[in-house]
Amino acid sequence: MRYDGVEAEALQRLLDVPRLSLHDEVESTMDVAHALAAAGAPAGTLVLADRQTAGRGRGGRRWASASGAGVWMTVLERPTDGAAVDVLSLRVGLQLAESLDGLVTAPVQLKWPNDLYVGGGKLAGILVEARWRDRRLDWVAVGVGINVRPPDGAPDAASLGAVARAEVLAAAVPAVRAAAAARGHLTPRELDVFTARDLARGREARAPARGRVAGISPSGDLLLDTAAGRVACRAGSLVLEDVPT
Repeated sequence: MRYDGVEAEALQRLLDVPRLSLHDEVESTMDVAHALAAAGAPAGTLVLADRQTAGRGRGGRRWASASGAGVWMTVLERPTDGAAVDVLSLRVGLQLAESLDGLVTAPVQLKWPNDLYVGGGKLAGILVEARWRDRRLDWVAVGVGINVRPPDGAPDAASLGAVARAEVLAAAVPAVRAAAAARGHLTPRELDVFTARDLARGREARAPARGRVAGISPSGDLLLDTAAGRVACRAGSLVLEDVPT
């Protein structure tokens, strides 16, 4: 198979991954990655599709992605540090933002817990799913979707524009792998970098609780200053007051 004219074998060498599972169309690259992991696929396996018919997002949301409209991929990793998995979505965002900065005209911003923005529009999303066996972490699947052109029905979304998808992959795959290789909770440096890129800091939120966004904690919690004091939110989606529903 080819991906934008690049042979699968050449793409695998370019990305330096042990296995590349390349598809013209799948329901979800996450589902394929989980099946490969259960069959013993090695860490670093990359599942890549030209289009998805039932891509999966947070909260079980499903979405379709058109052919050539973006990079739709899942990287399989087998980390051993559960604490690092707690913050993996945020850490992937940090690494991706830095790697994609050179492909866009404005700095990439981050929105807790798993979105990348450029110029006020969503550029990319991240989904991390872990599988455990007898209380031992077996594998994680890190799904990433990056818009190369604005998705249908979302004209305000951000996109990379005239960038070859192989170039996007060359930036994104090492970023995901570097994030998955890190251990522990977020470091002070990572927290500083997140603060510098934080789309929401200082803005009012109405979910997961009402309050002013004060950043994130080392363990990945969203910090909100509420009428009752500062609270740490582990789950949910961040909805800002000044963004229409």
